[in-house]
Amino acid sequence: MRLTRRTTLALAAGAASGGFAQARGAAPTSPLRLWYRQPAQEWVEALPVGSGRMGAMVFGGVAAERLQLNEDTLWAGGPYDPANPEALKALPEIRALIDAGDYAKATEIADARFMATPKRQMAYQTIGDLKLTFPGLDGQPTDYVRELDLDGAIATTRFKVGGTGYTRQVIGSYPDRVIAVRLSADRGRAITVDLAFDSPLKSKPVSSIEGRDTLVLAGANDTQQGIAAQLRFECRVRVLNKGGTLTAREGVLSVAGADEVVLLIAAATSYRRFDDVGGDPTATNRAVLAQASTKRWQALLATHQADHRAMFRRVSVDFGTTTAALKPTDERIKVSQTTDDPALAALYYQYGRYLLIACSRPGGQAANLQGIWNDQTSPPWGGKYTININTEMNYWPAEPTGLAECVKPLIEMVRDLSVTGARTAKVMYNARGWVTHHNTDLWRASGPIDGAKFGVWPTGGAWLCKHLWDHYDYNRDRAYLADVYPLMRGAALFFLDALVVDPKSGKLVTNPSISPENSHGHGSSLVAGPTMDQAIIRDLFTACIKAAAILGTDADFSAELATARDKLAPYKIGKDGQLQEWQEDWDADATDIHHRHVSHLYGVFPSDQIAVDTTPKLADAAKVSLNTRGDISTGWAIAWRLNLWSRLGDGDRAHKILSLLLGPERTYPNMFDAHPPFQIDGNFGGTSGMTEMILQSRNDQILLLPALPSAWPTGRLTGLRARGAVGVDVTWTRGKLEAAVFTAAADGRHHVRYGGSVIDLDIKKGQRVRLTVRDGQLRRA
Repeated sequence: MRLTRRTTLALAAGAASGGFAQARGAAPTSPLRLWYRQPAQEWVEALPVGSGRMGAMVFGGVAAERLQLNEDTLWAGGPYDPANPEALKALPEIRALIDAGDYAKATEIADARFMATPKRQMAYQTIGDLKLTFPGLDGQPTDYVRELDLDGAIATTRFKVGGTGYTRQVIGSYPDRVIAVRLSADRGRAITVDLAFDSPLKSKPVSSIEGRDTLVLAGANDTQQGIAAQLRFECRVRVLNKGGTLTAREGVLSVAGADEVVLLIAAATSYRRFDDVGGDPTATNRAVLAQASTKRWQALLATHQADHRAMFRRVSVDFGTTTAALKPTDERIKVSQTTDDPALAALYYQYGRYLLIACSRPGGQAANLQGIWNDQTSPPWGGKYTININTEMNYWPAEPTGLAECVKPLIEMVRDLSVTGARTAKVMYNARGWVTHHNTDLWRASGPIDGAKFGVWPTGGAWLCKHLWDHYDYNRDRAYLADVYPLMRGAALFFLDALVVDPKSGKLVTNPSISPENSHGHGSSLVAGPTMDQAIIRDLFTACIKAAAILGTDADFSAELATARDKLAPYKIGKDGQLQEWQEDWDADATDIHHRHVSHLYGVFPSDQIAVDTTPKLADAAKVSLNTRGDISTGWAIAWRLNLWSRLGDGDRAHKILSLLLGPERTYPNMFDAHPPFQIDGNFGGTSGMTEMILQSRNDQILLLPALPSAWPTGRLTGLRARGAVGVDVTWTRGKLEAAVFTAAADGRHHVRYGGSVIDLDIKKGQRVRLTVRDGQLRRA
């Protein structure tokens, strides 16, 4: 049953929703909420809030609440240089072995002499937990509801015990740089709570009381992989109680009989930069809490929500609504594979945007494998920046869904890597420019890690540079382009030195490299010139040439890049009609033909070198490759397939894959993406893929409803952004475009396509143009 928005809200307002232990309470009425009938028992059931720098996971307990805390610069180890001076001596031998086809021996030499030192990078770490214990709340709760309001960016827990109604609210405020908690009740003197820290760090952080109202946890990060712990960290909580009494004892602050309690949580480390750990976390936290403490809760909340909504409300989405939307979020996920619930997809879409706002803001670190949320000292894959797909996927939705500011931490990470990567380029390749491989960490390590089969892949930095160019292309800020062009130029310069001539084809290729992280079945994954490398370098050279032309600089360098670009190995179609992953036709020989990575399809998405309307034969070959790989994979890999099928114009296939992503095997109860385990990139990839179904900005054109699935016959997606600094609102009815509204942030000409109809729009900055369809053709309204 499809519902109107008004019918949905009316039903929700009157619906009874269950709570744990037979409790009953009213369901939240907004479609932009995750909500549950019971507290979280597992970490992947807890609800995330974030200030950009700090994260908290809220469990929603009754007699005991757990706030699991993170600060984005708390990583293991300290500044280190992993560049291996032995690598340069080994490089000619490795290349010769690869050219001779002895891939196993090349791998053996690379593992022994070419890898970074150490061979592993540092892990992102947790602060630990702030534990709230509530004496006297051991009774059975009723009317329990736990929710996360995406529009208000606030986690709320409500319930009744003994006739008293309790409300707990948690926010992560970017403007005030705190996690803030409000404990309240519907009668006076009802709040009694004990506060204490618990940390799993090996340094055994110490809790203490400062003054009469502040609980402090201080310690150090962990040593890992032989890299000594060099960070000091501190987390402190200031208690602001209205009424009642506040007492302290051995690392515990207690409030008894208060009308209301507000907790202000600040955290910092001594990290200043990848090569500077001389900061003062105590001074930082004191200053943050001194400022935040001058505000009442309502002022803190209003400032936080105004900041969040200024970004979040740029985009609205409606794919349709059914009665399934009235159920708690975990129940909807559990039955999503057999239920018509288009609003769940819309919720997932906006959840991805919420998460990016919460974990990637100017002045902080880029979103890592877990965004900003992590409860371990050594999380899966170290919680690092895996830049052979995962970090890039984190930022796929940023530009098109109106979150350009969120890209700034990634830009700054690339700026850092251009420094550390320059030493790696010189020491390990004797090359100019800079390079980084398939992972990096807080210390901007740029060498190949984990093992030759995984880490000898020199195009990580080049792929990151695509995001530098895209940020310009979507926003058209010439001053920004001038600032980042040297970073792009340095990445390109490396490949002018590091590319070699393939003796078989005479083309320029990378050597050694891999097609991430896939074994070709001929003794290893090491190879020369994998398809992905050629595509990424082609994009990098092209972006540099375009940027130099816009800036009126570097004509000779651009000519050199153009010459090299023309010599790159081209795409190839194999014997089975597939797009080849390697220079040799080895796809059928691969150890795992259903491998999670689809690296050779980079040219389809996120690039636009291959498209159904510009390179139809290559697009057909890409479809063959995708069909061979299959739809079912890890969470993030399903998300990549979603984007690929959207780019290939098959909306129903894309929707089928989206359904797999939203199912309980790939989406946890709190809507975090499941690899498994948790990896946040799948969330962001899902948002990106749904955007690509409705709007594509590629090949110098804007495509309207290029992959609309039949499951969404009527809907709207407004506030999107397209290349050329233009906003786009799209509405459709009965599977057909109803209207598209373009709002220009800069002067420009836009080539707009809907099906077989094309129109060119010349729009001035600030101008709005509305298109409709008449007689099958796009027309200005």
